Amino acid sequence: MPALTTPDGVEITGPVEERYDEILSPTALELIAKLHRELNPRRLELLAKRAERVQQVADGVDLGFLEETQQIRADDSWQVAPLAPGLEDRRVEMTGPTDRKMVINALNSGAKAWLADQEDANTPLWGNVVTGPLNLMDSLDGTLEFTSPEGKEYTPVPFEQRPTIIVRPRGWHLPEKHITVDGEQTSGSLVDFALYLVACGQKQIDAGKGPYFYLPKMESHLEARLWNDAFVTGQEHVGIARGTIRATCLIETLPAAFEMEEILYELREHSSGLNAGRWDYIFSAIKTYRTRGEDYVLPDRAAVTMTVPFMRAYTELLVRTCHKRGASAIGGMAAFIPSKDEAVNKNAYEKLDADKTREAGNGFDGSWVAHPGMVQACSDAFTQVLGERPNQIDNKREDVSVSADQLLDIKSTPGKVTSAGLRANIDVGLQYLRWWLQGRGAVGIHNLMEDAATAEISRSQIWQWITLGVKTEDGEVITKQRVLDLVEDVIAGLPGEPSDYDDAKATFLEVAVAENYADFLTVPAYARMP
Repeated sequence: MPALTTPDGVEITGPVEERYDEILSPTALELIAKLHRELNPRRLELLAKRAERVQQVADGVDLGFLEETQQIRADDSWQVAPLAPGLEDRRVEMTGPTDRKMVINALNSGAKAWLADQEDANTPLWGNVVTGPLNLMDSLDGTLEFTSPEGKEYTPVPFEQRPTIIVRPRGWHLPEKHITVDGEQTSGSLVDFALYLVACGQKQIDAGKGPYFYLPKMESHLEARLWNDAFVTGQEHVGIARGTIRATCLIETLPAAFEMEEILYELREHSSGLNAGRWDYIFSAIKTYRTRGEDYVLPDRAAVTMTVPFMRAYTELLVRTCHKRGASAIGGMAAFIPSKDEAVNKNAYEKLDADKTREAGNGFDGSWVAHPGMVQACSDAFTQVLGERPNQIDNKREDVSVSADQLLDIKSTPGKVTSAGLRANIDVGLQYLRWWLQGRGAVGIHNLMEDAATAEISRSQIWQWITLGVKTEDGEVITKQRVLDLVEDVIAGLPGEPSDYDDAKATFLEVAVAENYADFLTVPAYARMP
């Protein structure tokens, strides 16, 4: 195996396999060290501020629009950077992990853009961290191919037919334990950013599209400022012009919904838009207000659609904010995946068409799907509204006015907490964690593509229901013991042997029934991962 040249203070603790040196290059490791030393203290401070904000909410202080940044919101003159090449038309975007087969399937999907996911649809297994950017590099070099164990060969379509690649690094909360700088674990966000930028940045520029990023799970404009500083440092390090990088920020936390304009402002020379990350947003609403009482308890996950009041308010504000500032507004992910059951398929396509037609009609410029089989249906729904136009940024949605109360109106969500919903949360949580711990971050379960965000909803609802003593529709109080009994019952009916779920069960119970709430299930799960 190749030997690595590491800068002073940098240590690689993960195994170095064939070709890893092409990604873990001296230039990349130097950038990781520079970013860590300059930015990691601020990252840790900002993570601490998240905990402080949740405590304030628990103490009765509601979230609201910031007084100290009111002048940014009031100034109508500023705009984000012009739309970059390959980002003008984003009517349908594929999402998925960066394993070799998935890269090829995504590039061949017919989508306008592809979110190459190093975050929720991926797991931070060491091999995934390194081979993700390696696969993307090979795709840009024209050397990417894959042969399945059954002998089926996969190759990408020609470059001109491929979607624009947009890479999603891990969120600020996740460390990278296999790369240390000065004895400290590094940031998964900065590692993913640096490895991709160094390996693929100039290649993307030469191809005319990129490098572009999706930024997940931010909770404040100060976290966006941290990303902007990382972009400036990264561009200087690799010798590309400032402003070449473009970033779309996922508005997928409740606190970030109150700082959308400020987030765009902090990244304005690098900004390309905002995305309505629906599943993480639901998770964040539960997480942020988890101890505030039954006014903040949501019904079964399946009942929380994009048309319920607090979700509709947030998405309408997102479209208005983006178009006011010249940015793209991208809708949420449709988690449906094709089935061999025609009745299931028919229902899925009908729901997808209604979802995407609604988003296009509300002014979104595009939206996400989780499976290549859903690309055309999403594209068709947006084309019905867009026609020949690449986007509808000219649709300013000046009719929209959203208050803080509307963003926090969780209690108006219709639906019930049911025993079936409780069982479904346990089922999805256990099945998903089983695969996550084995290195798969996107898993088809019950005809839906589940990722870390949907698993977070499942376990967070259970934690909140137990903590608040919520009753199901039939009058049964949800207790820790009831959940423990159901876990055993559910495991008995899942595919495989019960022992296959031992690690998943231990992780699930750690984040769903423990007295202290874990901010992210992926953190203790990562600790169990080699």
